[in-house]
Amino acid sequence: MTDPVLITIWFAIICLEIGLYIILDGADLGLGVLSLLPGEEKDRALIMHTIGPVWDANETWIVIAAGTLFGAFPQAYGVILNALYIPVMLMIFGLILRAASFEFHAFAQKKEIWSFMFGFGSLLAVLGQGAALGGLLSGIAIENGQ
Repeated sequence: MTDPVLITIWFAIICLEIGLYIILDGADLGLGVLSLLPGEEKDRALIMHTIGPVWDANETWIVIAAGTLFGAFPQAYGVILNALYIPVMLMIFGLILRAASFEFHAFAQKKEIWSFMFGFGSLLAVLGQGAALGGLLSGIAIENGQ
């Protein structure tokens, strides 16, 4: 295969992976942000119980997309993640907080704290993703490969 064909195939694969992440984890993030709204703790626990079997698997798509981007386009990986360091780290911290709060919620005596942290982590992840998308769409200035 020629280089333009391979580039197109890898680009399509990365777009598919990111699309799957947006669709699958978007629902989980939306439910997480909704858990911040006032309500009873049993409703928040029901939200967390509902997405329990699938939330971790849905986040795997963003890891696979990042690994594919690194393998197929290492220079683009370096430039994009360097330019969007703050939004990407905000998203990662949100996903970590969300995962930790999800696990601690199951065993905690005061579940309200971990329910709030789950919603806050979801909100951080959404804000980070939005800022990263905004940075990508506004363009990244590249000079001398950096």
